[in-house]
Amino acid sequence: MKIVLMEPLGIDGVTLDRLAETLTEQGHEFSAYDTFSTDVEELKRRSSGADVLIIANHPLPGEVIRADANLKFISVAFVGIDHVDVEACREQNVRISNTGGYCNDAVAELAVGLALDCLRNISLCNDAVQAGKGKAGLQGHELAGRTVGIIGTGAIGCRAAEIFKVFGCRLIGYSRSRKQAALDLGLEYRTLDEVMQEADIISVHTPLTAETKGLIGQKEIGEMKQGAILINTSRGPVVDTESLADALKKGRIKAGIDVFEKDPPLPADHPLLGAPNLVCTPHVGFDTRESIDRRAVMAFENVTSWIKGQQIRTML
Repeated sequence: MKIVLMEPLGIDGVTLDRLAETLTEQGHEFSAYDTFSTDVEELKRRSSGADVLIIANHPLPGEVIRADANLKFISVAFVGIDHVDVEACREQNVRISNTGGYCNDAVAELAVGLALDCLRNISLCNDAVQAGKGKAGLQGHELAGRTVGIIGTGAIGCRAAEIFKVFGCRLIGYSRSRKQAALDLGLEYRTLDEVMQEADIISVHTPLTAETKGLIGQKEIGEMKQGAILINTSRGPVVDTESLADALKKGRIKAGIDVFEKDPPLPADHPLLGAPNLVCTPHVGFDTRESIDRRAVMAFENVTSWIKGQQIRTML
């Protein structure tokens, strides 16, 4: 098999060599690129003749997939596969796997961290100290005793709920299907409207699909309590940016946002730039040293398992 790593995975050379050996020792050909590219012709050149591609979170267009007649399998070192042309894969009978679960702790911990920042004004307190000021106007609130609404009770949503529970929070949630793991935590399922109206903190953990795009829009944000906090560490388009910016500027709510329509740097006219009552991070929820190493291992394990005809973390 010819196996090509199309882009860097954020791991060091020693780790990459160790993972590559699991393939080359079996007689497979392995090559890796240490730069990103979104140029279609360059991607075609890199993937030419490959049986297996390993990618992270950069787009893999259908034109590239269709150009490689040998391609049989794509191992995606990421949770979502919305950056891969799935229809082209179906046409070419190419299977896809992902690394779901690699960043559950990382994303959940950031969601709780953003909530704590919003409650205790941590970023604002830092700004005040750095500017030679004191604590005037920066009194915060406690997380204990708050009602937290989890939107999307998959693995990451349940992990976030578990951490919030340790802080002494009451859990409610909304999801397309009820998860036993969420019920075991004591989470009470509600309608989306009820969660938006009842929760002090709303943490969004849904994947981006046609159904979830704009799920949290003007109506839903308008239903939030005065002073409630919206946390989004899932996908940017799940929350309507204009409606969120409007509510923030009016002082109705606070927010902690890690995801946007496109990753930062944001354009100068982006509605959230300069918005008050907001803590932003540049899509770092998944990005810890531990999680990046973990996803690389999982991506290579998926290749090995597929070659052996064993069960993989399959998405297609």
